[in-house]
Amino acid sequence: MTRRKQHRFLQNQASSNVIEVGKPEYKTIKGNWRSDQFGNDNPVVLELACGKGEYTVGLSQAYPEINFIGVDIKGDRIARGSQTALSLGLTNAAFLRTDINFIEEFFEPGEIDEIWITFPDPQPRPRQEKHRLTHPRFLEVYKRLLKPGGLLHLKTDSPLLFSYSLETVQENKFTDVKYTNDLYKSPLNNIHLGIKTKYEQMFFDKGFTINYLQCKTGTTC
Repeated sequence: MTRRKQHRFLQNQASSNVIEVGKPEYKTIKGNWRSDQFGNDNPVVLELACGKGEYTVGLSQAYPEINFIGVDIKGDRIARGSQTALSLGLTNAAFLRTDINFIEEFFEPGEIDEIWITFPDPQPRPRQEKHRLTHPRFLEVYKRLLKPGGLLHLKTDSPLLFSYSLETVQENKFTDVKYTNDLYKSPLNNIHLGIKTKYEQMFFDKGFTINYLQCKTGTTC
């Protein structure tokens, strides 16, 4: 382990906006994010596979009346988002270090208002399909965690993942599906506020179009 990673892991241990194994909140936060972490009753939005937390931080700045949680397994990446949020004085941004496969251990059914999935690994090989974050097994989890009518967002540069996701959300009874193959030339562009991750900026600069879809859970879970 490099010294830089060690330093970031130590930062996570000391940061009040990071929930990870070894902290008491790791076992008690389920169902208590609003009261125990944020101290308010505001909506809760997740960014899954948040990486360095660019979206979590960007959305937190844009919407101070909403609570945002970035979720990732990589502690050194989370540390960057965490420290940025702290330096900006963002009290509505937090980070959870866990594998997304175990996400239901940390949230009660209906506790989440929206989920963002921003540039996940497309897992392009057929044998990797079950690891795609829009695979039916994950979509069923999202439907349980989201409140009735809760929103799911996906941004990706991968045409394969996008077409796959568009099919799976419809097959799994998500409703009010809106999508575009070229976000920055679409009326849907204002939804993401121009926030770009590092990789998104790289893709955009190379001339790749950005795919986006938004959909809702049904009125009952």
